Amino acid sequence: QVRLVESGGGSVEAGGSLTLSCAASATTSCMVWFRQAPGKEREGVAAISNDGRFPAVSWYADSVKGRFTISQDKARNVLYLEINRTRPDDSAMYYCAADWRLCEPGWRRPGRFDAWGQGTQVTVST
Repeated sequence: QVRLVESGGGSVEAGGSLTLSCAASATTSCMVWFRQAPGKEREGVAAISNDGRFPAVSWYADSVKGRFTISQDKARNVLYLEINRTRPDDSAMYYCAADWRLCEPGWRRPGRFDAWGQGTQVTVST
Protein backbone atom coordinates (compact mmCIF):
# COMPACT_ATOMS: atom_id res chain seq x y z
CA GLN A 1 0.00 0.00 0.00
CA VAL A 2 1.18 3.50 -0.79
CA ARG A 3 2.45 5.45 2.22
CA LEU A 4 1.60 9.14 2.36
CA VAL A 5 2.88 11.88 4.67
CA GLU A 6 1.47 15.40 4.52
CA SER A 7 3.21 18.55 5.69
CA GLY A 8 3.09 22.30 5.28
CA GLY A 9 -0.05 23.15 7.18
CA GLY A 10 -0.24 26.01 9.64
CA SER A 11 -1.99 29.24 10.46
CA VAL A 12 -2.46 31.94 7.86
CA GLU A 13 -4.44 35.13 7.64
CA ALA A 14 -7.31 35.35 5.21
CA GLY A 15 -6.06 36.34 1.80
CA GLY A 16 -2.71 34.69 2.37
CA SER A 17 -1.10 31.66 0.77
CA LEU A 18 0.53 28.41 1.73
CA THR A 19 1.63 25.23 0.04
CA LEU A 20 0.98 21.75 1.33
CA SER A 21 3.18 18.78 0.47
CA CYS A 22 2.49 15.06 0.43
CA ALA A 23 5.47 12.73 0.31
CA ALA A 24 4.43 9.44 -1.24
CA SER A 25 6.15 6.09 -1.45
CA ALA A 26 4.95 5.94 -5.08
CA THR A 27 3.12 8.11 -7.60
CA THR A 28 -0.16 6.41 -8.45
CA SER A 29 -2.63 6.86 -11.29
CA CYS A 30 -4.76 9.26 -9.25
CA MET A 31 -3.51 11.55 -6.48
CA VAL A 32 -6.06 13.64 -4.60
CA TRP A 33 -6.22 16.27 -1.87
CA PHE A 34 -9.18 16.06 0.50
CA ARG A 35 -10.11 18.26 3.43
CA GLN A 36 -12.34 17.84 6.43
CA ALA A 37 -13.55 20.57 8.73
CA PRO A 38 -15.00 19.79 12.19
CA GLY A 39 -18.52 18.47 11.89
CA LYS A 40 -18.36 18.22 8.11
CA GLU A 41 -17.83 15.41 5.66
CA ARG A 42 -14.46 14.84 4.03
CA GLU A 43 -14.50 16.47 0.61
CA GLY A 44 -12.24 16.14 -2.39
CA VAL A 45 -10.80 19.50 -3.43
CA ALA A 46 -8.23 18.70 -6.13
CA ALA A 47 -7.04 15.70 -8.11
CA ILE A 48 -4.31 15.00 -10.63
CA SER A 49 -4.20 12.08 -12.99
CA ASN A 50 -1.12 10.12 -14.06
CA ASP A 51 -2.59 8.29 -17.02
CA GLY A 52 0.08 9.15 -19.56
CA ARG A 53 -1.41 12.40 -20.79
CA PHE A 54 0.90 15.42 -20.82
CA PRO A 55 0.44 17.71 -19.16
CA ALA A 56 -1.29 15.72 -16.46
CA VAL A 57 -5.01 16.38 -16.18
CA SER A 58 -6.28 17.96 -12.99
CA TRP A 59 -9.70 18.61 -11.49
CA TYR A 60 -10.93 20.98 -8.79
CA ALA A 61 -13.97 21.39 -6.62
CA ASP A 62 -15.95 24.49 -7.53
CA SER A 63 -15.27 26.02 -4.11
CA VAL A 64 -11.51 26.12 -4.73
CA LYS A 65 -11.28 26.57 -8.49
CA GLY A 66 -9.02 29.48 -9.35
CA ARG A 67 -7.47 29.57 -5.86
CA PHE A 68 -5.96 26.10 -5.42
CA THR A 69 -3.37 24.48 -7.67
CA ILE A 70 -2.43 20.81 -7.51
CA SER A 71 0.93 19.75 -8.86
CA GLN A 72 3.48 17.02 -8.42
CA ASP A 73 7.15 16.19 -8.64
CA LYS A 74 7.01 12.68 -10.01
CA ALA A 75 10.76 12.21 -9.77
CA ARG A 76 10.55 12.74 -6.00
CA ASN A 77 7.02 11.30 -5.53
CA VAL A 78 5.78 14.53 -3.95
CA LEU A 79 2.29 15.95 -4.40
CA TYR A 80 1.64 19.64 -3.74
CA LEU A 81 -1.38 21.82 -3.08
CA GLU A 82 -0.87 25.55 -3.44
CA ILE A 83 -3.58 27.49 -1.65
CA ASN A 84 -3.98 31.16 -2.57
CA ARG A 85 -6.40 33.85 -1.42
CA THR A 86 -7.24 31.78 1.64
CA ARG A 87 -10.64 32.11 3.28
CA PRO A 88 -11.79 31.14 6.78
CA ASP A 89 -13.85 28.30 5.27
CA ASP A 90 -10.62 26.78 3.96
CA SER A 91 -9.78 25.89 7.56
CA ALA A 92 -9.69 22.11 7.80
CA MET A 93 -7.49 19.08 8.11
CA TYR A 94 -6.04 18.39 4.68
CA TYR A 95 -5.30 14.85 3.55
CA CYS A 96 -3.74 13.37 0.46
CA ALA A 97 -5.01 10.10 -0.96
CA ALA A 98 -3.81 7.78 -3.68
CA ASP A 99 -5.44 5.25 -5.97
CA TRP A 100 -4.08 3.07 -8.75
CA ARG A 101 -7.32 3.49 -10.68
CA LEU A 102 -8.03 6.51 -12.89
CA CYS A 103 -9.39 9.63 -11.22
CA GLU A 104 -12.59 9.77 -13.21
CA PRO A 105 -15.21 8.92 -12.31
CA GLY A 106 -15.57 9.49 -8.63
CA TRP A 107 -12.34 11.13 -7.47
CA ARG A 108 -14.29 13.23 -4.97
CA ARG A 109 -15.60 10.19 -3.10
CA PRO A 110 -13.35 9.45 -0.12
CA GLY A 111 -14.70 5.89 0.11
CA ARG A 112 -12.87 4.79 -3.02
CA PHE A 113 -9.43 5.49 -1.54
CA ASP A 114 -7.54 3.06 0.66
CA ALA A 115 -4.28 4.98 0.99
CA TRP A 116 -4.37 8.07 3.20
CA GLY A 117 -1.91 10.27 5.01
CA GLN A 118 -2.31 11.44 8.60
CA GLY A 119 -3.33 14.94 7.56
CA THR A 120 -2.01 18.45 8.06
CA GLN A 121 -4.04 21.22 9.69
CA VAL A 122 -4.75 24.51 7.95
CA THR A 123 -6.25 27.35 9.97
CA VAL A 124 -7.27 30.59 8.30
CA SER A 125 -7.93 33.58 10.54
CA THR A 126 -9.72 36.81 9.75
